[in-house]
Amino acid sequence: MQFAKRLQPLQFNVFADMDKAKAVALSAGRQLIDLSLGSSDLPAQSHVTAAIAQSLDDPSTHGYLLFHGTQAFRQAAANWYEQKFGIAVDPETEVLPLIGSQEGTAHLPLALLNPGDFALLLDPGYPSHAGGVYLASGQIYPMPLLVENDFLPVLADIPPDVLAQSRMMVLSYPHNPTAAIAPLSFFQEAVAFCQQHNLALVHDFPYADLVFEVNREWGNNQPHSPSLVPSILQADPDKSVAIEFFTLSKSYNMGGFRIGYAIGNAQLIQALRQVKAAVDFNQYRGILNGAIAALTGPQTGVIEAVTTFRKRRDAFINALHRIGWQVPTPKATMYIWAKLPSPWQENSVEFCTQLVKQTGVAASPGAGFGKSGEGYVRFALVHEPPVLETAVARIAEFLNQ
Repeated sequence: MQFAKRLQPLQFNVFADMDKAKAVALSAGRQLIDLSLGSSDLPAQSHVTAAIAQSLDDPSTHGYLLFHGTQAFRQAAANWYEQKFGIAVDPETEVLPLIGSQEGTAHLPLALLNPGDFALLLDPGYPSHAGGVYLASGQIYPMPLLVENDFLPVLADIPPDVLAQSRMMVLSYPHNPTAAIAPLSFFQEAVAFCQQHNLALVHDFPYADLVFEVNREWGNNQPHSPSLVPSILQADPDKSVAIEFFTLSKSYNMGGFRIGYAIGNAQLIQALRQVKAAVDFNQYRGILNGAIAALTGPQTGVIEAVTTFRKRRDAFINALHRIGWQVPTPKATMYIWAKLPSPWQENSVEFCTQLVKQTGVAASPGAGFGKSGEGYVRFALVHEPPVLETAVARIAEFLNQ
């Protein structure tokens, strides 16, 4: 049986390969501490799950859900953006429900790329960004993210011959895996660059709320607190080239519900909608009702999540520093991006494989996120501080062997 050539670059997946390594460790009797997957262990808020539960008894929610049936959700998303970022959004033409933001980043290349066209991607970057390009038979130009550039790409370094064949640029800040933050000035530079070169500017924005600032006072008299990090649409308020993907997985602990949305340029939204119509309808209406409750209801759960991950970040960083592994403190996300100590700096996959095999601590190798990720490892802060400190104690034993 013959398969499409586009499957060949999809054979390596950082999460699937680590899943195999974890299974081997479990079969050997290791007690697993899984820090490899950024799936929040926190629960969705009760008013969210109540809205979903109430929908189950409503037979009108049991059928297919087409685009026009998602109007209430699209309106809630548009209002959320306007209150958070000061950007006016048309819910009819500038919002599209998604099965998580990963659906958007994976499917949009099908609407933008012809075979052989280039997409400009962050390196390291989230695997689905590359996966979508490969499925569209496109080519990838990796934009290296280096610590000396604050993990921001240098747009001037992109070769002119690549730009001539490029159709889209994908950014994502706060960034997974490096946890870097991009200032509005960089987004403005990126918008101008994409306007100049006729590129669609795609921004994956799942960590909009997981930003840490100890002295910040959260206002209790408003439904939403202004964001600490910019939306790409604040640099492109006319939505001339930009589209942004947001998911409720991180801010609202709804990863398993698979609910997110695209927001931005109306032509890009329409093109993605055409691809989506050929692949699926939409989620169960009850999930959208839960998402509406999340976006419009009390935001205390978001505040609690930020506080929780800040405490975990501090506990894990302090524990690493105590064992002599000097790692910078991230300003955002739920990850620690750590430069590997010698002799592991050239083989992050082997480091993570041996670490889980010998200690039961699972992490994600930096090489799994791209060539420029080699020499790093990503830890996800998905356990309470005592468990994280136990993980670091095991890591210390491993490093001392």
